Amino acid sequence: MALSYDTFSPSLGIRQDAFGNPIGKAVEGWQGCTRLPDTELLGRTCRLEPYDIAHAEGLYSAYVEDDGRMWSYLPYGPFDSAQAVNDSIQDWQKNRGLHTFVIMKNEQPVGHASFMRYDLTHGSVEVGGVTFSPALQRSTVATEAMYLMIKHAFDHGYRRYEWKCNQLNIPSSLAALRLGFSFEGVFRNHQVAREGRRDTAWYSVIAEEWPQVRARLEAWLDPANFDADGIQRKALSAIPL
Repeated sequence: MALSYDTFSPSLGIRQDAFGNPIGKAVEGWQGCTRLPDTELLGRTCRLEPYDIAHAEGLYSAYVEDDGRMWSYLPYGPFDSAQAVNDSIQDWQKNRGLHTFVIMKNEQPVGHASFMRYDLTHGSVEVGGVTFSPALQRSTVATEAMYLMIKHAFDHGYRRYEWKCNQLNIPSSLAALRLGFSFEGVFRNHQVAREGRRDTAWYSVIAEEWPQVRARLEAWLDPANFDADGIQRKALSAIPL
């Protein structure tokens, strides 16, 4: 296969250095990013709050409604107590750099998700540990929660927002694509997870794409897109990027 620079998204910007070699466009005034602030993220159907031990009981109550399948691709769980929920979240925050937010629906915790793998120098962050209870799965709240987290990152100057999942986790891959992430490839033999091989699929939204991704998500989340019973009039998949 013959490759040219046209293969690699020239619309994102190519310039030449002093030797005539093509290099990426300039990022004027770049000074990196800081860790995202702990603040409430408020949407129409949900609210996200920085994790606190007070959330543990509600999260445990939401998670025990599941029959066990929600844990297949997560590196933790299932939990046998609220204390176990708290211990896990605190461990991942203190020792592995996760930055966890709790998803609140009707004032009740129904899931949590985290910013992780901060690369402050280059302005990249990943959303991970996406833990949706049955009350959250396949809901408007789930979509809005992910929108609020993406928006939080780009509002604070990040240039890249990542989503990674086990390649076999088809629902997660479909969710990423539905939200407007671009598929970047698969890292083979990337991890050993739950004593098994994990090939990891990578997805991202970058700053140049965010305005269009944002407009599409906001069009879908607009109250006018839902009837009196909260049923969508137009599917997100029907709104083009």
